[in-house]
Amino acid sequence: MDTIASFFSFITTPVSWVIVQFHTVYGSIFGPDTGWAWGLSIVSLVVLIRICLIPLFVKQIKATRAMQTLQPEMKKIQERYKNDKQRQSEEMMKLYKESGTNPLSSCLPILAQSPFFFALYHVLNGIASGKTIGVINDSLLESARKAHIFGAPLAAKFKDNADTLHALGATVTDVRVVTAIMIVLMSASQFYTQRQLMTKNVDTSVKTPFMQQQKMLMYVFPIMFAVFGINFPVGVLVYWLTTNVWTMGQQMYVIRNNPTPGSKAQAAYLERLTGHVTHHGKVRSRGARVIVKAIVAKGRERNEAERKFINSLTKAGLTAQADGNVVKSDGQAVAQTEDGTPTAAAGAPRRQQPKRQSKSQRQSGTKQPHEDEPDDEPASSTPSLTKSEEPQDIAPAPPKQTPKPGSGTRSKAQSGQRKGGQRPKSPSKK
Repeated sequence: MDTIASFFSFITTPVSWVIVQFHTVYGSIFGPDTGWAWGLSIVSLVVLIRICLIPLFVKQIKATRAMQTLQPEMKKIQERYKNDKQRQSEEMMKLYKESGTNPLSSCLPILAQSPFFFALYHVLNGIASGKTIGVINDSLLESARKAHIFGAPLAAKFKDNADTLHALGATVTDVRVVTAIMIVLMSASQFYTQRQLMTKNVDTSVKTPFMQQQKMLMYVFPIMFAVFGINFPVGVLVYWLTTNVWTMGQQMYVIRNNPTPGSKAQAAYLERLTGHVTHHGKVRSRGARVIVKAIVAKGRERNEAERKFINSLTKAGLTAQADGNVVKSDGQAVAQTEDGTPTAAAGAPRRQQPKRQSKSQRQSGTKQPHEDEPDDEPASSTPSLTKSEEPQDIAPAPPKQTPKPGSGTRSKAQSGQRKGGQRPKSPSKK
């Protein structure tokens, strides 16, 4: 470990300078020789480094999302070359190269902060050896050697013997109990971070080398921390435990607010988003609009959780737009039940069927009266003559004249209307 740390000695001076500046601030509050002053200085160093790595973390998220867009193509390659593992791996690498993605992008934050980790190890190792390093002079060196965290000096290690620990003003029991607890917490936080990534934020419908890599890291990293942790000084354990806690919290935030499509986290997120949108009638946050926009753009390629989200909006009378916003549906919208059966939305106009005409009306060519017309209006299409327009030379009709069967001209009583006299019976054949 000392040999590896010596390779990063060029960054030792900046790291030691940052620690000294934080120690000046916390020393004025808790005392310059206390473990709180030096411990919080190391924690502040971690926070500062992780804030500087946020752009790299955003780049990691984008690369991970790019990997997720390739999931359908990966699935096709797996089905096509399921009997040829070598050809399958070659096609996967070719797909990564063409799309410009890298399955190892998830390791970028760890690789980026490695120089700071080894530089801090180099500084704390110099404190344990009683050597000034970087901007840490003799007075700061003496103050750091007196600082204890729960009875364990910053420069103490789990494997140090009793004489070394006695020179630092500590006992073997105190140092080993504190370091053992910190190693367990460090390994457990690393394992939980990888586990929640694998169980909640991974599309389980497609198996890729990326998934196998994450599964391997879930078990390898905790073991590595447990093995190498016994050789880390207490100050380095504080640094790495703080880094793991930060990573765990950061990962929980990403899984909750920007989950992977097809994962359990996405189903839970869309369920929360459905309740929020149906309650307020719109999408408020920018991140939610981006997710809704991606779901709308997928069309028929949506997964089960995304289809359920769209159907829930339709039932609530809402429609997701291509820009990610949600608006109210019009009266002609068609909702879908859970089994996919379409149902007409409330308020949609119903089509009215015309009334069926009787045989006598069809033969006489009369018009079927409309619902909103008065009942006493004549059904015949021939306009009636007023009294002044009646011709005077027309002889009155015979009082009782039986019409012939089949005649096209019938009286008003014969046209099927109930008003007036009853319809005469047809003459019986003799």
